[in-house]
Amino acid sequence: MSQQILNLVEQPFLKANVDKFGIGDTVDVHTKIQEGAKERIQIFSGTVIAMSGSGTREMFVVRRIVGGEGVERKFPVHSPRIEKIEVKRRSVIRRAKLYFLRERSGKAVRLKERRV
Repeated sequence: MSQQILNLVEQPFLKANVDKFGIGDTVDVHTKIQEGAKERIQIFSGTVIAMSGSGTREMFVVRRIVGGEGVERKFPVHSPRIEKIEVKRRSVIRRAKLYFLRERSGKAVRLKERRV
């Protein structure tokens, strides 16, 4: 009963057209950034290494390497701040979480591409 009530409350806040992507995909996340009175779009590119939650609490983690240093950022899927999520390439994976990529660097970070 309480789950049904929770679903009714969450329903208006869910995005209607969520982009389809999965773990191992290389994505561009277009995020709205507020700078004073101006608003602009910032793109964060990287590999999706984890997904968690459901409903309005659904999150995903994107990892990329910047200047030899690994940077991870966690995004809510249904956030109004996320403009769109573009899938650049899909990869073959066999795990739900790709945390093992944190210890890797250089060419070892590459994942095998999935042919569509």
